[in-house]
Amino acid sequence: MAKKVVATLKTSTGKSFAKVIRMVRSPKTNAYMFQEEIVPSDEVQEYLKKKN
Repeated sequence: MAKKVVATLKTSTGKSFAKVIRMVRSPKTNAYMFQEEIVPSDEVQEYLKKKN
């Protein structure tokens, strides 16, 4: 399950960004950890759909 946190990150070009936090399973310990990444707002859905 992933949750989306929208941050107020703007550049001078006017493109808005979102901070996406995804819960992934560690291959070594098999425990869950959180992976954070800042992506453009229009690419959030594609980022959440892809598998890591």
